[in-house]
Amino acid sequence: MPLQATSGAASYDGFGGGVVAEPVYIEQIFSTYLYTGNGSTQTITNGIDLSGEGGMVWTKRRNGISDNVLFDTNRGIYKRIQSNNTDAQSTVTDSLTAFNTNGFSVGLDQNYSNETMASWTFREQPKFFDVVTYTGNGVSGRAISHNLGSTPGFIVVKCTSTAAQWICWHRAYNSGNGYGYLNDTTAWFNTGADVWGNGTTYTAPTSTTFTVNGDTVGNLTNGTGDTYVAYVFAHDAGGFGLTGTDNVISCGSYTGNGSTSGPVVDLGYEPQFIITKCATQTRQWTTLDTMRGMSYAPSQYLQPNSSAAEGGASSSFITPTATGFQVTSDNYDVNYPSQTFIYIAIRRGPMKVPTSGTSVFSPLAVNNALNTVNTTGFPIDLQWYGNRDGNANNVATVDRLRGVSTNTTQQQNYLRTASTAAEVNTGGSSFTKNWGSTGFWTASAPDGANAVYWNFRRAPSFFDEVCWSGAGANLVINHNLQAVPELIINKYRNGTSYGWATTAAGLVNPNTNYLTLNNSNAEANSGASPGFIYDRTSTTFTVSSDLAQSGFNWVSYLFASCPGVSKVGSYTGTATTKQIDCGFTGGARFVLIKKTSGTGSWYVWDSARGIVSGNDPYLLLNSTAAEVTSTDYIDTYSAGFEISSTAPSEINENGGSFIFLAIS
Repeated sequence: MPLQATSGAASYDGFGGGVVAEPVYIEQIFSTYLYTGNGSTQTITNGIDLSGEGGMVWTKRRNGISDNVLFDTNRGIYKRIQSNNTDAQSTVTDSLTAFNTNGFSVGLDQNYSNETMASWTFREQPKFFDVVTYTGNGVSGRAISHNLGSTPGFIVVKCTSTAAQWICWHRAYNSGNGYGYLNDTTAWFNTGADVWGNGTTYTAPTSTTFTVNGDTVGNLTNGTGDTYVAYVFAHDAGGFGLTGTDNVISCGSYTGNGSTSGPVVDLGYEPQFIITKCATQTRQWTTLDTMRGMSYAPSQYLQPNSSAAEGGASSSFITPTATGFQVTSDNYDVNYPSQTFIYIAIRRGPMKVPTSGTSVFSPLAVNNALNTVNTTGFPIDLQWYGNRDGNANNVATVDRLRGVSTNTTQQQNYLRTASTAAEVNTGGSSFTKNWGSTGFWTASAPDGANAVYWNFRRAPSFFDEVCWSGAGANLVINHNLQAVPELIINKYRNGTSYGWATTAAGLVNPNTNYLTLNNSNAEANSGASPGFIYDRTSTTFTVSSDLAQSGFNWVSYLFASCPGVSKVGSYTGTATTKQIDCGFTGGARFVLIKKTSGTGSWYVWDSARGIVSGNDPYLLLNSTAAEVTSTDYIDTYSAGFEISSTAPSEINENGGSFIFLAIS
């Protein structure tokens, strides 16, 4: 069995082999958590065990000028340092007030009323991150021990007892033989021996130590009697996931080209967090994450070296892909031509396969006012909004990858399932806004309206999303579903030439046939073999040149059957009561049904509006009509859902063929 990082938990293998380490996933050791200050105290529950395992919390106000403030368990609560200045450590008793088993608590200093805040939590974990504190002794070439368990990729050291620069080392700059400052914009220096050696000879970090110089470099790393904290980050060390071989953090470099079609970086995974800096020119550091809208234009960025409020660039700085990221801006802070950029990237989560539908899906039926906070309990990746009274925008789909507001504005990119219309970018009246870590706010369009929101979270074996562009030929698309997709819904974003091309495992031939989400047509043959979507695997699917035309931008939503959570399936109608066994224990909370052998709409029911023994309201994805409330077409069934004998031929025709998606 591969050597892997462990969480501290363990189980017995049952075969006399003793203790087996439990797998560790990125969601256990890293979190980007957005919160709004309440002017008092607040507990941030992000699932990270800081009190038991140790780690660091970094906070920054988004909507105004404030310091980048860092706390860690080694130095203790109240002890703050700021990455945008050289100040020594200060003690502020109403700042970070507790490290908890599932997050941290803050007082007024980090929680002023109506301030929008970003927080990044790094848990100490071998092959990911370590916090080291030590007292300087002035000895040149001193080896400082760490517990990273692998060779570091990035190290930052700060003197906490007196004013000093935040000194950085990165493996990819000048082969590690150099240094820079986190607190300013200057280009990096090539004299690594001055800091990471004995003044004459540079010493590379190892899996157990890094080397610092003595008093001669302005107390940067080892001044006699001074105290220091070091944050040590791993690079491609493996150790995570079910097999213990997955990487979760990478520290690399790229060369800028000054184009909006910038360099493509292959990480082998999709990132959720990136810090980058042009190391060869005087430029800003840039912090991006998917919770704040990494791929959305205007790109929401913060700067570790600056107290400035969150900025919004005219284009997205960096766009994540299923296997890495692409620089998509000509802004010199991320894409200076012919210059070297260093980066730290962290893998997107969750990595663990969900076991509960409530952790990845939330249906909400509401009628509330503008700026009402709606709670899902998890970060949303895809949201379908339906106006239950019917209107031209019903149903609208919004998702994190294509862009949605993560602050109090109303920016979003939306598509309509009943329309072939191109994607609409709006900053005015919208359907949803201020996506946070546990929900969203009501926007202008649903203000006071009867609305339903279907909220999905990306998770292995359940749901994934990919944005991709055609190149004029058949195209293999990478995805992170980690299962063979059984339902793929695709939409051409920048035009009306195509409808919502959809394929499902329950079609007569999923490699040649397709459905269209925006109409009620039966399954059709694409006229080619293979068809529009084919060769599905647990990591890729292939699209034909018909869809992958040059310059065509697409979004694909991928669903699979996840035991106890979701079921993508098919059935043959009987015109009598029929129970659909999905392997659930508490029944379905979401049911989507489409007839494939003949004309039939895309029916959607959910538990928020009612899946009960009586009438069950439904909406149609292919229609702008109001919700129908006077029918009893499906009923409760603990293992899934039941189709009633009163259901019409569009749902239960004798001998008819149907596909469905159900979520527990």
